[in-house]
Amino acid sequence: MSKTYEIAVFSGDGIGPEITDPTVKILKNLSESSSEYALNFNAVEAGAAHYAATGESLPAQSIKTAKKADAILLSAMGLPDVRYADGTEISPQIDLRKQLTLFAGVRPVTVRAGQNCPLILPEGKEIDFVLIRESTEGLFHSQGCGEVTKDEARETLLITRDISEKLFRFTFELAANRKKAGRGPGRVTCVDKANVFRAFAFFRELFDKEAEQHPDLNADHAYVDATALWMVQKPWDFDVLVTENMFGDILSDLGAGLMGGLGVAPSADIGLEHAMFQPCHGSAPDIAGLGYANPFAMILSAAMMLEWLGIKHDNDALIADGNRLRSAVEATISKGDVLTRDLGGSATTNEAATAVQSLLELEIA
Repeated sequence: MSKTYEIAVFSGDGIGPEITDPTVKILKNLSESSSEYALNFNAVEAGAAHYAATGESLPAQSIKTAKKADAILLSAMGLPDVRYADGTEISPQIDLRKQLTLFAGVRPVTVRAGQNCPLILPEGKEIDFVLIRESTEGLFHSQGCGEVTKDEARETLLITRDISEKLFRFTFELAANRKKAGRGPGRVTCVDKANVFRAFAFFRELFDKEAEQHPDLNADHAYVDATALWMVQKPWDFDVLVTENMFGDILSDLGAGLMGGLGVAPSADIGLEHAMFQPCHGSAPDIAGLGYANPFAMILSAAMMLEWLGIKHDNDALIADGNRLRSAVEATISKGDVLTRDLGGSATTNEAATAVQSLLELEIA
């Protein structure tokens, strides 16, 4: 008898609902075609529009639903003209990361043969690495609570042993799984600024301690500025990188640029018990309602969700469907005949999502 997994769905702001609807439709089709699992979707309120209407950006009931869910699928959040009293933007996704201790921000960077890329890749080279961004502390620790006076402003960077040890354990396990699946050589790179900041020397020390527990994997270090350079010069050399929150925030956008833009950049925020999956891009209110938002990042995030659920619950069917869904999106992008405007095409949101669904159906047939 198949198990039913509860999915909390935050449709978000701006283009959020437009990319969420076709993604959930694809997931429902996969679920209904499987005898090994079922998915049940629960709509959850949060975001800037909800804040503007009610004065709450993340209601207590929404947090309760998210905590009870097997996974969280979260779309683009925030609107530039809706802000808290202190001037910061509405960002329930960050609140969820902190409240659910989703310490591992997973940002895959993948460029397959035929896919448009601003770099000229050497013949036979593809890009396939994962950036792990610590997602609960670092320079985001004092978010909304920094000290500001007339003459100066201060923010606090926090790196703790507890979270860092969990982060590095997760990172090495991910590298081992990638190696087992034939997707990487089993190499983990700690990205820091340990030559300048004591906090990052501490970060590196904890990384090295965890590396000792994995003699079958290679571990090395790189400063964040050098990493940014190498991501442009030789991104195909990377396997798994792990870094602090702010550094990861910046490098993940660089990774999205390698793939052609934020419209194809998925992400996950994972903890010991909970996980949240969302596109890296914003809510793009300037194109909301026009019907041509790119759904690929949202669909790829959903594929990551299926794979994570499968690994967590030892369900091979979920893992297989996650891989099939990711491959269908990558194939659609590589073919290039059904692309949205941000990728140089003219397809609508629904046309792009339908192209992915069609590839899935062809595979089943």
